[in-house]
Amino acid sequence: MSDDLSKPFSQSALSHEEILKINRERRIQITAFAFMIFLTLLAFLAVGMEMVEPGFTIPFILLLAVVQFVLQLFYFMHLKDKDHQWPNAFMMTGIVVATPAVIALVLLLGVTKY
Repeated sequence: MSDDLSKPFSQSALSHEEILKINRERRIQITAFAFMIFLTLLAFLAVGMEMVEPGFTIPFILLLAVVQFVLQLFYFMHLKDKDHQWPNAFMMTGIVVATPAVIALVLLLGVTKY
C-alpha cells in the first residue's frame, strides 16, 4: 500500500471541463494581481515623481485605492462567484456603515484640529 503512494497518478480525478475552469480561474487571478501591482506602482510613481498636481494627488491616490479595494473584494475574496449573496450583503452593509462613520470622524478631526 505505501509503495503505491510514492508513484504519480496516471490520470487526474478532475474532468477536462473542471481542469479548464481551474486554469481559467488561475489566469484571471494572476491578471488581477498584476493589475493591482500596476495600480500600486502608479500610485508610488505619481507621488514620487510628482506626475500629478499636488491638489489632485490625494483624490488620485484614493481613487486608485477604491479601484484596488473593489478588485480585491471581487477576485481574491471570490465575491463574484455564485452562491455568495450573504457574504456580499454583509460586506456591502459594512462598507455602507463604515464609510459615513470614517468621513464623519475625518471631518470632526479636521474641524477641531485646524
